[in-house]
Amino acid sequence: MEISDQLAFYKSTYSSDRVDCVEVADLPLGSAIRDSKRADEGHLAFPAAEWDAFLTAAKAAHL
Repeated sequence: MEISDQLAFYKSTYSSDRVDCVEVADLPLGSAIRDSKRADEGHLAFPAAEWDAFLTAAKAAHL
């Protein structure tokens, strides 16, 4: 069993009924993301500080 199989991935409520989106899973020290279209290809993990910085920039529309 791969680590991705053990994670509880979810998509943003902003994605609504879209199939093609990014999914996120909480990790003990950060977050993991994956492409919903290619969930079987694994995920990328980010430390909490990097994920928080990304979310802050996204919410401020700097991305």
